[in-house]
Amino acid sequence: MRLLVTGGAGFIGSEFVRSTLSEHAADQVTVLDKLTYAGNLANLESVAGDTRFQFIQGDIADPAVVERALRGCDAVVNFAAETHVDRSILEPDAFVKTDVVGTWTLAEAARAARVQRFVQVSTDEVYGAVLSGASVETDRLDPTSPYSASKAGGELLVMAAVKTYGLPALVVRGANAYGPYQYPEKLIPLHITNAIDDQPLPVYGDGQQRRQWTHVADFATGIDAVLRNGVIGEIYNVGNPEPEDSLLVNLDVSRRILSLLGKSETLLQHVVDRPAHDRRYRVDASKLVALGWKPRWTFADGLEQTVRWYAEHQEWWRSIKSGETHQTYYARNYADRSAFAR
Repeated sequence: MRLLVTGGAGFIGSEFVRSTLSEHAADQVTVLDKLTYAGNLANLESVAGDTRFQFIQGDIADPAVVERALRGCDAVVNFAAETHVDRSILEPDAFVKTDVVGTWTLAEAARAARVQRFVQVSTDEVYGAVLSGASVETDRLDPTSPYSASKAGGELLVMAAVKTYGLPALVVRGANAYGPYQYPEKLIPLHITNAIDDQPLPVYGDGQQRRQWTHVADFATGIDAVLRNGVIGEIYNVGNPEPEDSLLVNLDVSRRILSLLGKSETLLQHVVDRPAHDRRYRVDASKLVALGWKPRWTFADGLEQTVRWYAEHQEWWRSIKSGETHQTYYARNYADRSAFAR
């Protein structure tokens, strides 16, 4: 199979690319990535010399670039997106352009190219807060941030293309991913890297938000299962099916990070919460499990592995955190959050 992987230089996309080339010897992968702040060619260094791999820099909202990248491809996996909730609150227009307009541009080009499969990677955040139980794929959507609303819009357009034009597409709604190579703006990599440098760990509000953490390697194998075995027109949740008591609140995740690094909890700094911060997410991944997917990582083991990776690969994240782009965002995002609020 010849794959076009958009956003393949990002966190989850690059894991999927590395995994695909490792596990499927006959596959070829073309990555199309705009290389925005979160796209990093260093994430693809291990496959850069593989003759089955090629890279194209470009925007999924650019029809000409997308048409060129799609030539000869059998399938598309769309990771390309603006993904950070905090950034979506500050700059919502960018999210609409990439997650909605870009997704539609890509879907239209894929239809014209007559691809056999189109996998749209979405998020569990489209369901909105799930205070108890777990979301199933038929639940109503209730996004609460510009990010989750833009992802909902993108996947709705893809599913409309399935029904209207016969686009052979599937949608994956993923729980919170974590692991190596995650850009250090999200909770886990930000808190790990701040703790290494004895910098404050910003905790939003009371820190009692709860997430269903899924290791990026398991996320990638889940998407692979959908790509190869999923039913056209269907939606699949990806989320680690560990028991409820494994879903730590964010504050306890931060405490565990500090413990793993031998750091003091005095580094925890409660800050003003972000607007419309969902308290809890959880998805039911039974439909994906029925395809043969089985996660390999518990959260406890995965977090320990992730902390160790960031401790051992400081050259990767230090170059990011010392850059103007990250510094400017960090200052802007936390400028008005210095006061504690529960």
